[in-house]
Amino acid sequence: MSAAELARLQFAATTAVHWLFVILTMGLVPMVAFMHTRAAYTRDPAKRAVRERMTRFWGQLYVINYAVGIVTGLVMEFQFGLSWSGLSKFAGNVFGAPLALETLIAFFAESTFLGMWIFGWGRLRRGIHVTLIWLTALTAYASGYWILIANGFLQHPVGYEVRDGVAHLTDFGALITNSMSLTALAHLSLGALTTGGVFVAGVSAWHFLRGTEETELFRGSLRIGVWVSMIASFFVVVVGEWQKPIIEDTQPMKAAVIEGSGVAEAQAQMVRQFGPGNYVPWQDWVHVSMNVMSVIGNTVSTITFIAVFLLWKDRLVRWRPVAYLMVALIPFPFIASIGGWVVREIGRQPWLVYGQLKVDDAVSHVSRASLIVSCTVFIAVFVTLAVVNWTLITRYARRGPDATQLGATEPLLQEKQAVPAF
Repeated sequence: MSAAELARLQFAATTAVHWLFVILTMGLVPMVAFMHTRAAYTRDPAKRAVRERMTRFWGQLYVINYAVGIVTGLVMEFQFGLSWSGLSKFAGNVFGAPLALETLIAFFAESTFLGMWIFGWGRLRRGIHVTLIWLTALTAYASGYWILIANGFLQHPVGYEVRDGVAHLTDFGALITNSMSLTALAHLSLGALTTGGVFVAGVSAWHFLRGTEETELFRGSLRIGVWVSMIASFFVVVVGEWQKPIIEDTQPMKAAVIEGSGVAEAQAQMVRQFGPGNYVPWQDWVHVSMNVMSVIGNTVSTITFIAVFLLWKDRLVRWRPVAYLMVALIPFPFIASIGGWVVREIGRQPWLVYGQLKVDDAVSHVSRASLIVSCTVFIAVFVTLAVVNWTLITRYARRGPDATQLGATEPLLQEKQAVPAF
């Protein structure tokens, strides 16, 4: 493999693994915030206790995924300087601003709010504590927004001008309202909610299959997961269709490859516009990934639609084959999301900044041997982190609410407050 191919493999593999953390984080945190809000403002003591346990159980799984996932995000930032210095030289003045904002939001604001929420159980007033988890959710999506602003510039560069071979930001408003970013954010957000909803529904169904005694907790979780995934999966398909005319206007080659027609015409157009070269991406990768994403998206939408009706009289968990189906459905939204990422990124090849900077021109002047070492190390570390993450999530998900440690200080605090002072 060439140096450029090694650099691409490294970034593709690490980004794919990191994305698995991101999509579950963004999918779970709004549901945890909703659960906490409902628990905090429930007057009935028995129901409030069940809903608090529900919040802590799902909150702990979310925290595990966030804590391990944030490490992979930090590592990814270094790759721009390590392997893609050409991108920094050409587009650093534009590309760097949204990345810096994302870092400030994700690694400072979001982490701070989440930390205060984690250690605030039994220590903060109800309204403040609930506000913290909603702020965590808000900053999670704000982080996703800035990442997509940066990626949107690569897909459809706007709001800049080139001086002396370097891109300079001239219109911040155009940058932050890029159509390639905003529609992608809607698609990403709905895909994340689908993933989180299917995860919550699948884990809840598994506990029913095991004969759990926490029936109220997991019945409520199952309803939330099924409803969220049903609504989100329907609209994720709709928003996916909205992106087609935007892609046709901004990336005609990608549109031609997706449609499976007009590739030769698009190639001729690109040659006239940018000079000689091969502007056709890996068509098989784009076709397969697009089909995988579409089939899974429509399948999940159909199954969750049916599942909503089966919630009546607990038919969803009493009919064991359907409950097993909900469990088996858990990994499929993750696969679909990776397919969407492949279509978005490989579909614009050979460009790194569309129409301005090619991938081969952006690779750092690093030896092939160095890239082999870094590629091997990065992929090994990321795969290890992914295995650790899912091992922990699986372990705590299987153990159920009794193994939840999140908020464990509250009972101790109440006991201390109950002891009279002498």
